[in-house]
Amino acid sequence: MPARYRLPALFAVAMVFSALAAAQANVFRWVDKDGKVHYSDTPPPEPAKSLTQKRVGGGYAESSQLPYATQIAMKKSPVTMYSGADCGDPCKQGRDLLVKRGIPFGERDAQANAEDAEALKKLVGAIEVPVLVVGASKVKGYEEGAWHSALDGAGYPRTALPGQVPPRPPAAPVKAVPAAAPPPAPDAAAAPK
Repeated sequence: MPARYRLPALFAVAMVFSALAAAQANVFRWVDKDGKVHYSDTPPPEPAKSLTQKRVGGGYAESSQLPYATQIAMKKSPVTMYSGADCGDPCKQGRDLLVKRGIPFGERDAQANAEDAEALKKLVGAIEVPVLVVGASKVKGYEEGAWHSALDGAGYPRTALPGQVPPRPPAAPVKAVPAAAPPPAPDAAAAPK
């Protein structure tokens, strides 16, 4: 680019970026004590319920590719699946359902990890997998309707958006292989002296 065009080009780029930055705004949505829904660009007064905030405008892409409803549900009701290597089809079906709905989740192996086993025992009173935890809700075993109900109740979208890249599911727990027994110690009396 010739030098005489550089300065006007840099000025034009600077103007575009400043206009985009000025166009961004925070939008707050909340419900007051009478149940009335408000939208504002300023934070709500203290006794507000159901507060949500969204950054809009500016033409910038969201930092996350997840739908907004999923992002809000994730903050309020994170999803964790307890599984194990011996779980088999129920854990696979549960994992597939979460991926199909585009729901990010954490997976904890209650059969191989003592901390995860203890946490699961505190949650449901036994070490049985799979268990789905959605916020404060717990679903023991895999039953498609119960899992959908727990996820719907937390506000997760029923299906992934077209073109939405589903979150990568955590790797399925690997069944622990018992360690081979160490070879017997050589007999001290038979050793040459």
